[in-house]
Amino acid sequence: QVQLVESGGGLVQAGGSLRLSCTASARTFNNYAMGWFRQAPGKEREFVAGIRWDGGSTYYADPVKGRFTISRDNTDNTVYLQMNSLKPDDSAVYYCAARRALASASASPGDYDDWGQGTQVTVSS
Repeated sequence: QVQLVESGGGLVQAGGSLRLSCTASARTFNNYAMGWFRQAPGKEREFVAGIRWDGGSTYYADPVKGRFTISRDNTDNTVYLQMNSLKPDDSAVYYCAARRALASASASPGDYDDWGQGTQVTVSS
Protein backbone atom coordinates (compact mmCIF):
# COMPACT_ATOMS: atom_id res chain seq x y z
CA GLN A 1 0.00 0.00 0.00
CA VAL A 2 1.13 3.50 -0.77
CA GLN A 3 -0.05 6.72 0.77
CA LEU A 4 -0.99 9.36 -1.77
CA VAL A 5 -1.42 13.03 -1.01
CA GLU A 6 -2.80 15.47 -3.55
CA SER A 7 -2.18 19.18 -3.56
CA GLY A 8 -2.51 22.16 -5.85
CA GLY A 9 -6.25 22.48 -6.08
CA GLY A 10 -7.99 25.79 -5.84
CA LEU A 11 -10.31 28.24 -7.51
CA VAL A 12 -9.50 29.63 -10.93
CA GLN A 13 -11.35 31.44 -13.65
CA ALA A 14 -12.24 29.76 -16.90
CA GLY A 15 -9.26 29.71 -19.19
CA GLY A 16 -6.83 29.61 -16.33
CA SER A 17 -4.33 26.97 -15.36
CA LEU A 18 -3.64 24.84 -12.36
CA ARG A 19 -1.12 22.16 -11.55
CA LEU A 20 -1.99 19.29 -9.28
CA SER A 21 0.59 17.20 -7.52
CA CYS A 22 0.33 13.78 -6.00
CA THR A 23 3.14 12.61 -3.80
CA ALA A 24 3.56 9.02 -2.73
CA SER A 25 5.26 8.01 0.47
CA ALA A 26 6.66 4.73 -0.78
CA ARG A 27 9.40 3.75 -3.17
CA THR A 28 7.07 1.19 -4.71
CA PHE A 29 5.49 4.17 -6.46
CA ASN A 30 8.20 3.69 -9.05
CA ASN A 31 6.56 0.43 -10.08
CA TYR A 32 2.98 1.68 -10.22
CA ALA A 33 0.94 3.01 -13.04
CA MET A 34 -0.72 6.22 -11.91
CA GLY A 35 -3.97 7.86 -12.77
CA TRP A 36 -5.96 10.99 -12.11
CA PHE A 37 -9.70 10.82 -11.63
CA ARG A 38 -12.30 13.40 -10.81
CA GLN A 39 -15.75 13.44 -9.35
CA ALA A 40 -18.21 16.28 -9.55
CA PRO A 41 -21.40 16.54 -7.49
CA GLY A 42 -24.06 14.27 -8.89
CA LYS A 43 -21.66 12.53 -11.24
CA GLU A 44 -19.72 9.31 -11.20
CA ARG A 45 -16.01 9.28 -10.69
CA GLU A 46 -14.40 9.53 -14.08
CA PHE A 47 -10.99 8.94 -15.50
CA VAL A 48 -8.98 12.00 -16.44
CA ALA A 49 -5.45 10.95 -17.27
CA GLY A 50 -3.04 8.13 -16.66
CA ILE A 51 0.61 7.36 -17.03
CA ARG A 52 2.46 4.10 -17.40
CA TRP A 53 4.60 2.92 -14.49
CA ASP A 54 7.78 4.08 -16.20
CA GLY A 55 6.28 7.14 -17.82
CA GLY A 56 6.56 5.54 -21.22
CA SER A 57 3.04 6.35 -22.26
CA THR A 58 0.17 8.55 -21.25
CA TYR A 59 -3.55 8.33 -21.73
CA TYR A 60 -6.20 11.02 -21.54
CA ALA A 61 -9.93 11.17 -21.43
CA ASP A 62 -11.40 12.90 -24.45
CA PRO A 63 -12.71 15.96 -22.57
CA VAL A 64 -9.22 16.92 -21.42
CA LYS A 65 -7.12 16.01 -24.43
CA GLY A 66 -4.98 18.89 -25.53
CA ARG A 67 -5.54 20.75 -22.28
CA PHE A 68 -4.20 18.50 -19.53
CA THR A 69 -0.80 16.89 -19.24
CA ILE A 70 0.17 14.13 -16.87
CA SER A 71 3.77 13.53 -15.93
CA ARG A 72 5.75 11.85 -13.22
CA ASP A 73 9.02 12.23 -11.43
CA ASN A 74 9.98 8.95 -9.86
CA THR A 75 12.90 10.55 -8.09
CA ASP A 76 10.47 12.69 -6.12
CA ASN A 77 7.73 10.05 -6.01
CA THR A 78 5.36 12.56 -7.52
CA VAL A 79 2.87 12.58 -10.35
CA TYR A 80 1.58 15.84 -11.78
CA LEU A 81 -1.45 16.99 -13.66
CA GLN A 82 -0.98 20.24 -15.50
CA MET A 83 -4.37 21.66 -16.36
CA ASN A 84 -4.65 24.44 -18.90
CA SER A 85 -7.61 26.18 -20.50
CA LEU A 86 -9.80 25.15 -17.62
CA LYS A 87 -13.53 25.07 -18.05
CA PRO A 88 -16.32 25.17 -15.49
CA ASP A 89 -17.07 21.54 -16.35
CA ASP A 90 -13.63 20.67 -15.02
CA SER A 91 -14.76 21.56 -11.53
CA ALA A 92 -14.55 18.49 -9.35
CA VAL A 93 -12.63 16.80 -6.63
CA TYR A 94 -9.54 15.37 -8.23
CA TYR A 95 -8.02 12.15 -6.98
CA CYS A 96 -4.78 10.46 -7.79
CA ALA A 97 -4.63 6.71 -7.77
CA ALA A 98 -1.99 4.03 -7.94
CA ARG A 99 -2.23 0.77 -9.82
CA ARG A 100 0.06 -1.81 -8.30
CA ALA A 101 1.32 -3.14 -11.55
CA LEU A 102 4.08 -2.64 -14.04
CA ALA A 103 1.50 -1.62 -16.54
CA SER A 104 -0.04 1.19 -18.46
CA ALA A 105 -2.73 3.29 -16.89
CA SER A 106 -6.29 2.12 -16.91
CA ALA A 107 -9.43 4.21 -17.22
CA SER A 108 -11.29 1.98 -14.79
CA PRO A 109 -11.30 3.03 -11.13
CA GLY A 110 -11.56 -0.62 -10.16
CA ASP A 111 -8.11 -1.29 -11.55
CA TYR A 112 -6.49 0.99 -9.00
CA ASP A 113 -5.47 -0.07 -5.54
CA ASP A 114 -4.58 3.09 -3.63
CA TRP A 115 -6.26 6.47 -3.61
CA GLY A 116 -5.51 9.89 -2.31
CA GLN A 117 -7.94 12.02 -0.35
CA GLY A 118 -8.62 14.36 -3.22
CA THR A 119 -8.15 18.03 -3.90
CA GLN A 120 -10.90 20.43 -4.91
CA VAL A 121 -10.71 22.22 -8.22
CA THR A 122 -13.26 24.91 -8.89
CA VAL A 123 -13.42 26.77 -12.17
CA SER A 124 -15.61 29.83 -12.30
CA SER A 125 -17.21 31.17 -15.45
